[in-house]
Amino acid sequence: MRTQMFLSTRASTGAVLAAAALTATLAAVPSAAFAGSEYVKYYTVTTSYHGAAENLTEIAQRFLGNGKRSTEVFNLNVGRPQPDGEALVNPAKLAAGWTLMLPWDAVGTGVNYGLLPEDTPGAQITPAPARSANTTPDRATAPVAATPSLDPASVPPSGSAPAPRPSTGSSAKSGGCAGAAPSGSGSTWAQLRLAADQAWPQSRGKGQLVAVVDSGADGSLPQLTGHVSVGADIVGGSGRGDTDCLGTGTAMAGLIVAQQNNDGGPAGIAPDATVMPIRVTGAATHASPADAASAIRVATDAGATVIALGPSVDAGDASVSSAMHDAVAGDVVVVVAAAAATAPAGPEADVGGGLLRTAGIGVDGDLAGKYRAGGVDLVAPGANVTSLGITGTGTTSGTGTHYAVAFVAGEAALVRAAYPELSAAQVAHRIEVTADPMGEGSRPDSSYGWGLMNPAASVTKVLPEENATGDNASRIVPAAEVRRSNTALLTLITVLALGASILLVLRLRRLLRPEPATGTDGARPGGDAASGSGPPPPAPPPPAPPTTAAPPANGGPSRSTQPALVQVGVRPDAAAAPPPPPPVPGATTAGERPVVTGRPPEQTPPAS
Repeated sequence: MRTQMFLSTRASTGAVLAAAALTATLAAVPSAAFAGSEYVKYYTVTTSYHGAAENLTEIAQRFLGNGKRSTEVFNLNVGRPQPDGEALVNPAKLAAGWTLMLPWDAVGTGVNYGLLPEDTPGAQITPAPARSANTTPDRATAPVAATPSLDPASVPPSGSAPAPRPSTGSSAKSGGCAGAAPSGSGSTWAQLRLAADQAWPQSRGKGQLVAVVDSGADGSLPQLTGHVSVGADIVGGSGRGDTDCLGTGTAMAGLIVAQQNNDGGPAGIAPDATVMPIRVTGAATHASPADAASAIRVATDAGATVIALGPSVDAGDASVSSAMHDAVAGDVVVVVAAAAATAPAGPEADVGGGLLRTAGIGVDGDLAGKYRAGGVDLVAPGANVTSLGITGTGTTSGTGTHYAVAFVAGEAALVRAAYPELSAAQVAHRIEVTADPMGEGSRPDSSYGWGLMNPAASVTKVLPEENATGDNASRIVPAAEVRRSNTALLTLITVLALGASILLVLRLRRLLRPEPATGTDGARPGGDAASGSGPPPPAPPPPAPPTTAAPPANGGPSRSTQPALVQVGVRPDAAAAPPPPPPVPGATTAGERPVVTGRPPEQTPPAS
């Protein structure tokens, strides 16, 4: 009995010691893992959200679009010391003032980017007071400026996969940009759904300059080499926009002009176009309206044919909308993110026909966020989209409306290259009416606008309204239609030439053929005198030579030895006309003197 009690006590003591060791290990490992400073996305927990205490499931739903992704948030923060000395051990129990690291694709009001406040030497963290859903919590000053939140329309739908977060490393770029850890390959559903390669036989965007107004673009990436210009830097003063700290601008540039490589990374929509990166933000995710407006005007003056505004630009600001209006008036297509459902109606609606307000969708076709009803022109992939990352990260996946904006901007470059005579408004119209319908009822739908963009249809479909414009009709026919029309025209010309040759030969033969002689009365041979048709009349016989008849032996009248002539049309047995009576002897013809002789005149015998 004592032996059993001893063994039981010993086992209990061992279990307690093992549990204590496990707890110490869990606490020590995260601390070591997060000892180094790194740039991350994070959120500061508040006292309550919408009147209820915050928890990881609600936070994951709000910023990642799926409450099930709370496990990712938990794994990123479990055991990490918080400002109050506690650590996260229960997903349902959070304390105000705690900072939670978030996956790199987290977006929404309250998401910040930079160094964690507790990693900053000397930083004093105090719990944040209660706030509403649209305010940013208080936080300590960090070396990198705290970033405002992204547009709430960029909240991803359920099923979105996490993306890598940037971290410091040897690959840090100049200008204070953080490095980034390489990521695995992501889903290419967006590129497969759009099938832009079907549009490339007609257009690849050659000669088009697409300005991306956001965080810049990493022009050192092999997939972007030769297709990203130096650009401009509005905020840093370096004069170069081909550097990027946030990565959003690089991701947009990759979706537009990335080249296919051996690594199998997705190619851009318009691989022959050129991106002009205009940097309006450094490490912050929000650009000042003045800088954004200046960037739009710089792009217009530089000759950009398409302008894409990134997530750092507020298109609803009056000054930004004014610059957009001037760009459209200058025949530039402007692509922006559609406004969130909670945003008031802004002046961007009056920019003009060359503006395309774009919303994002997921692989299931659901919208990537809540957009203002009637404020969407068309949709494009915007959730779990794979593109290029900064500083050698390879491909990264993320969620946000700016991905949809980049896709539509690439399509605009395709259309502008295929139809250079179209105005910005006509290009936008072609993109809209060739989209695949989504939603219910007539188009445009209040939620999906004209539907999902269709790159191939936008450069191949013939629009009657364009062909009816007279002078432009022959210039805006797609290349395939032009080739078919030329072939048909050549065939028609060949047939007409052959027919004309045959007619010419027949005419020459008629002209060279001798005509038969005509009759004395002008009638054609084979025709009668009246109508020119029928058998010709017989020619009259030649007159008989005169003959001298020998006087008859008995003194009778002489008789001709020639056969009697038969007059045509007179029957031989018809009675001949009686000869004239013989003259009376001694009669004198009027005007003739009588002859006086000794004998009577001879009497002429009557004709036989």
